Amino acid sequence: MYQQGAGDFKYYVGISSLAQIATRDDRVCVLNILGGESSEVTPVGHAWSGGNVVFGTSPGRRGQVLETELGNIPVYNSVREGLDDGHRFNCGVVYLPPSAARDGVAELIRVNPELKKIFIITEKISVHDAREIRAMGQQAGIDIFGANCLGVADSWNQVRIGGALGGDHPGDTLKRGSIAILSNSGGFTTTIAQYLRMAGWGTTTLVSSGKDVYIHYAAPEFAFALANDARSKAAVLYCEPGGYYERDADFTKPVVACVVGRWKAKLTRAVGHAGAMAGGHDDAAAKEQWFKDKFGVDDIFTPEHPVFSAKGALVTNIAHIPAALTAVMRANATLPDFAPEGTMELKPWFGSNMGLTLPAPLDLPVVEGPEPYRSQVALLAKQIGAVFPREALKDASGASQMDPATQVSSLYGTRVLEAARLPLEANVSLALLREPGGENDRKLVNVALGASINLYGSPELAAAQAAREAGNAPNSVLSAAISIVGPRRAENAGRIVAALIERFTEAGIRDALAEEVDLTAVHADTALATLVSSVEPDPRALAMLAGLESRGTRSVFVRYLRDQPAHVSADAVLAAITTTLAWGPLMRKRVSRLTVETLPWWMRLFGTVIGASAQSEAHRPDGFNGFATADLLGRASITEVAYHALLGRAPEASDLFAFQTLVGILLTNGPGTISAQGAKGAVSSDGPETPQRVQLNKALTGFLSHTGYAHGGNGFEGVQFLIEQFRDSGLQDPADPAHGVDLKALARRYAEDYGRYKAGAKSLGSLDIRKIPGVNHPVFKDKPVNLDPREVFIRELMEGRGETNVFHDFYRVLVQVLRDTGVSRTVYCVNIDAVIAALLLKLTWQPWRAGEISDSALEAAAFSIFLYARMLGCAAEADDHLNRGRNMDTRTVASRCRFVS
Repeated sequence: MYQQGAGDFKYYVGISSLAQIATRDDRVCVLNILGGESSEVTPVGHAWSGGNVVFGTSPGRRGQVLETELGNIPVYNSVREGLDDGHRFNCGVVYLPPSAARDGVAELIRVNPELKKIFIITEKISVHDAREIRAMGQQAGIDIFGANCLGVADSWNQVRIGGALGGDHPGDTLKRGSIAILSNSGGFTTTIAQYLRMAGWGTTTLVSSGKDVYIHYAAPEFAFALANDARSKAAVLYCEPGGYYERDADFTKPVVACVVGRWKAKLTRAVGHAGAMAGGHDDAAAKEQWFKDKFGVDDIFTPEHPVFSAKGALVTNIAHIPAALTAVMRANATLPDFAPEGTMELKPWFGSNMGLTLPAPLDLPVVEGPEPYRSQVALLAKQIGAVFPREALKDASGASQMDPATQVSSLYGTRVLEAARLPLEANVSLALLREPGGENDRKLVNVALGASINLYGSPELAAAQAAREAGNAPNSVLSAAISIVGPRRAENAGRIVAALIERFTEAGIRDALAEEVDLTAVHADTALATLVSSVEPDPRALAMLAGLESRGTRSVFVRYLRDQPAHVSADAVLAAITTTLAWGPLMRKRVSRLTVETLPWWMRLFGTVIGASAQSEAHRPDGFNGFATADLLGRASITEVAYHALLGRAPEASDLFAFQTLVGILLTNGPGTISAQGAKGAVSSDGPETPQRVQLNKALTGFLSHTGYAHGGNGFEGVQFLIEQFRDSGLQDPADPAHGVDLKALARRYAEDYGRYKAGAKSLGSLDIRKIPGVNHPVFKDKPVNLDPREVFIRELMEGRGETNVFHDFYRVLVQVLRDTGVSRTVYCVNIDAVIAALLLKLTWQPWRAGEISDSALEAAAFSIFLYARMLGCAAEADDHLNRGRNMDTRTVASRCRFVS
């Protein structure tokens, strides 16, 4: 059966005009209506079309509905059920998987004699099924669109059937006009319509033909219907390589053809749309020539080289379509449908060259956005800091992640391997401000933390000492201290930070280090001056200001305090320091205001942890652990002070580097660790959706309570192992390359003993064989030689510094000897636990041999170093959770819980 009047047209076409493709009289049934794609786009098209979807199918879901603005669309198990319920439709939309599409089309045709049109959204339907679909449609007199398309739309009728043409707001793009569109690409169908609208051309019917191997409603059918549509004066075609449809089309109205895909000519298989094959006589170059011949032109149209005829123009860039169409239509004495509405050229509403000098063509001017974006941009410009959407973070994090292949974790994009190169004070900034900061920032951190480390006469110190004397592990000792550092200890400093942010932002100050800026407007604020003032001279404030001056720090906020005629409080100085630290990230919207306003509390907590890890006698009225107050605030680094607090002695330069390396490498092990979950759970239970109720000291207590001898304190196992191996070796200095210890003999002795133990355990049928601390890793195994990239990094880092660590060297010899003596079939990796043990024992070997540090003190030091590092990583998790987490979102759903009897 053939359409009358179609001449030599060789396919059945029930649609004689584009005006019949999508009308207000059409009623639609959607197969797989509750699927992911359909459930998103069907409600939009249904509402814009005045309610054209009568029902949908989804096997096993009868009785459910798809909610829309115009009411609920009922869902049935099958098409027959919907018809039996009295619904009538003439259009079917298919969202089924490729293997089910053919059967879906067959069902539509078999059970509904009123069916006239089918729109197949499914992509990658097999050629065999596509041919059967085509045959069924021809036999039943049904027009089929697709597959792999986004359906159709009609701007005159304000109707959309299948897919997402026009996007979420079709009326913004699909304006009534005189141009029809046929496009292989569904997304570009909408884009082209928007380009045309900006140039003053509206649209009639838009057909997303799709680009599966078999295109059912293609260029020949479109050209025939275009000729019979009085509304359409011209058409735009978007064509990709593959297929001969365009060659066979006979256009009787002007056409602008956009042919893309020249780059695919070098490929030997489909790219993008499944039918876009290259290498034949239907590639982009061939299609370009077809249209040149149709239009009687010899070149491609560009704005600089406008080649066209009254029949049409060829372009290879969709941005050139409006200009080409306008030129072609002018040759046909036809003007645009309405006044141009703008252009689609890049018009940035925000601009920052980041201090770079750009060439004029790249230095795009910033323009005012159209409404409603203009108002939104203005509000965004006034917004201070970042605002994060809240989401479930039980097993997720915006702070840390781990590469499962290398086991290397990162914190805010900085790998722990890189953090190991940074001093402790830089990692404080990284944890809370998402970047390590510069030299000035590190000086500020040293003063902020140094002011809270000396706990002389405080209840925090009394609590820590009482916990220590009761035999508690380091994590419990530190928990006792920080439990006392509640919100009231920092709420005044937090209020000052909030006021500083408001006043200095209003004054237009963007650079916290630009001390020469005019502060007249800020000084005029008497409320702020009152907030930062102190009735009497505050000794701690004076000491902090002196320390800042001694270090040569820069801060416009500190300068403001120095300009005050009255005394200022220690809270004000701490607020000025933390606001300076956070100002750059805050202005760049890297951190939120909430994070900045809690910084004083974090600094108090961090300082308390370091201070409480030292014995009570280290705290004195005039200093801490050998540091006079002026020296503590005006010269020493927190890395040095923390080392002192932990080991009770002054470090050498190599000791200090080893200590900071340990802290950096232990900073985080990803969001799934027990300690991180402890911090996240504490925040979650307080309710981050009401952030003022979250107790940060409780978050750190949560982290500390989730550490112990298996997670945190197990580093001492490696230290004990090394002590046993070297106890009688006569080793004096583990950093001396001429240490005189025969490492191979030492390793062989242990390997032979371990081999005998292992063989004996196996002969007794034991499956629980003791592991060697620091040797092997489940991720890095089964190769002839296994390496932990973290260990390799540390080894190369120390070798680059010319440093020796006999304990690390011993581990490397041991894994080889284990292989050589047959104890292991591969060379095990030396893992990161071995590195930690080797670094720690190197720091403490000489005082341990001299009896200055006991085994128990050494174990406490191993545990506390872990706590120092993980304190920062878990603070980052807690702050991230505070900003973007949901209340109680670390719970396990009841269906996942089980009872074990």
